[in-house]
Amino acid sequence: MITQDQILKALSYVDDPDLNKDLVTLGMIQKIEIDGHKVAFDLVLTTPACPMKESIARACTTAVHTMVSADADVHINITSNVQSSRENSTVLSGIRNIIAVASGKGGVGKSTVAVNLAKTLSDAGARVGLLDADIHGPSIPTLLGTQGQKPAMDGELMVPIEYNGLKTMSIGYLVESKQALVWRGPMLSKAISQFCTDVKWGELDYLFVDLPPGTGDAHLSIMQHIPLSGVVIVTTPEEVAVADTRKALDMFTNPHLKQEILGVVENMSYFQPEDGRKYYLFGKDGGKNLSEEWNIDLLGTIPIEEDKSFSNMQKSYIPIVGKLVQKLSIIAANKEK
Repeated sequence: MITQDQILKALSYVDDPDLNKDLVTLGMIQKIEIDGHKVAFDLVLTTPACPMKESIARACTTAVHTMVSADADVHINITSNVQSSRENSTVLSGIRNIIAVASGKGGVGKSTVAVNLAKTLSDAGARVGLLDADIHGPSIPTLLGTQGQKPAMDGELMVPIEYNGLKTMSIGYLVESKQALVWRGPMLSKAISQFCTDVKWGELDYLFVDLPPGTGDAHLSIMQHIPLSGVVIVTTPEEVAVADTRKALDMFTNPHLKQEILGVVENMSYFQPEDGRKYYLFGKDGGKNLSEEWNIDLLGTIPIEEDKSFSNMQKSYIPIVGKLVQKLSIIAANKEK
């Protein structure tokens, strides 16, 4: 007869490849049910977007067959429990991971990257929000096709605009599209603060904050008001973009502002037509060289595509999101030590 102790012992030999501990010690094996040769249990991962989930599940099945019974009929329900990588805070306390998406230069596709990262995670089953912190040039409503919508009120809190399960908030929902916001630093700071305190974000696994390009008041306000999990840096390969990205990295790694740099995404890396040849229109390896220079990870490269639809671009973002959530899981695990 198969016992629960036998199953737990077998699965204790399967490690999480990121956390370098076995699944049983990490509490990732739950709800074990045994009925004769049928064995069922929950595999509780640290994120629904875990890129290794299928291989971990296969390793669990192999462990049971090898160490318990070759005839066992193993059924694994893969689920997730996203851990917090943030320091405890009363601000946005219901959000487990907050990722700022930044660039040193405008026009590198930062907002597009932020949208696609958020949508990829949301499609994987995570609870995701997207905050447009670019007060002077909000583009999230346009990229999502939600322009013209106005947030409802729940008491004194604004309710985020939802797009296919993705919660979003932007100054673009509150002002007319043609209206220019000629605001000085204190007003910018107040607006960003209100997006934190006066919006009903609820419980989220991940919140992406789309920062304005460059280095300025908005960035300082975000870092003062919100304990971030880390920052994703977006650049293109061309030297002029890389040069400005160095300044952004210098700001985020300043000892007084020090933030975790989760990695670099190189956007518009190349164009690849049907002949299969790659054309490096804006230079080559700018993101790679920058990552090596600053000793940070290159999360991935995004090609130039004529079809910019999410369904077409998602294939480029899935591996990037996989690396991103792995890093956040490691940060969360180290925080608990």
